[in-house]
Amino acid sequence: MHIPDGYLSPATCAVFYGVMAPIWYLASKKASITLGLKGLPLMALGAAFTFVIQMFNFPIPGGSSGHMAGGAVLGIALGPWAAVVAMSLTLGLQALFFGDGGLLSFGANCFNIALVMPLAGYFIFRLFTVGSPGRGRRFFAAAAAAYVAVNLAAALAGLELGLQPLIARSADGHALYAPYPLHIALPAMVLPHLLFFGVVEAVGSALAVSYAEKMGIIDAGQKASFRPLFVFLALLIALVPLGLIATGTPWGEWGKEEIGSLLGYVPSGIERFEGAWNGLLPDYGQGSEGSNVFLYVLSAFIGSALVVGVVYLWSRLWKR
Repeated sequence: MHIPDGYLSPATCAVFYGVMAPIWYLASKKASITLGLKGLPLMALGAAFTFVIQMFNFPIPGGSSGHMAGGAVLGIALGPWAAVVAMSLTLGLQALFFGDGGLLSFGANCFNIALVMPLAGYFIFRLFTVGSPGRGRRFFAAAAAAYVAVNLAAALAGLELGLQPLIARSADGHALYAPYPLHIALPAMVLPHLLFFGVVEAVGSALAVSYAEKMGIIDAGQKASFRPLFVFLALLIALVPLGLIATGTPWGEWGKEEIGSLLGYVPSGIERFEGAWNGLLPDYGQGSEGSNVFLYVLSAFIGSALVVGVVYLWSRLWKR
């Protein structure tokens, strides 16, 4: 769901930046009030967790691939507004340093992954946990919240991509940006999430929330020990090479050569904008010559550290 640059028209990108700008302000204001010092380590480590799990790509039949997003986990653990900030900062670092997701399309990606997912995950989880539910019911609530949240985000991404051929076409009838219309883009995004990625997101999110609750991290206040999260994060970083098993490109994230081979032409917007900024360590150190395990693990470590640092920097800047 990390839409690259060139797949959305500049006008579409501008609309989403316009939508997200006041939301980022509101979320930062509310998060700085409600989070406090006790929640800052959880926010930082939670953002690092989502960064790393998004590097675990899974193959699906048809040659495509995908990964967990973690937006619902952040919404449940941090509350909706801190989750919006944490996920937005994560997506920003992914785009800037690793070229994962576009800079022009950053607002749209944040709308889908950093706004819709955490809010949907938070409110659905709260709906299912009214009263004093046991551990089993809370596990189910987290799974249901994550499943619905990721499918909502996927549907929105499919809708945004599928509308592009209606927005802009060349004189010869070719799409200028994302080329596939709604009747192709929407099912292509939604069906894999309904059938596979949504299940992975649900189970993974429920396990993560259950682990955090068992360790006394969520709602534990200042006395909570975050050592279990550090250990869990370190384990994920060590296992991150498993994400290299999937070699297929996620649907809607093709490069120029790949989409050219699919269509027989490259839409001019993709030709112009896709790859204009590839990041400082493009594609987490992976190139056309093959997988580089060392650089992938290094990217996971650097990215996690950067996310933690940026969250603390956000906290300092916002309180001034």
